[in-house]
Amino acid sequence: MKIDLIGKFKTFRENSKHVMSVSYKPGMVEFSKTAKIILFGILGIGLLGFIISLIIGFLTGSSI
Repeated sequence: MKIDLIGKFKTFRENSKHVMSVSYKPGMVEFSKTAKIILFGILGIGLLGFIISLIIGFLTGSSI
């Protein structure tokens, strides 16, 4: 079983060039919206985990 590292590297380089040519830098408005969505998502998942932790703590009689 021979590994073609040079061929894999060339394919990776071509794919990377394609990704860089299609991508763009977001504007400030788009960046702000994305950052807010991510922040609310992280806070929501953290709050959900905390509530589940409290419920399990109350059901088992242990503290956090």
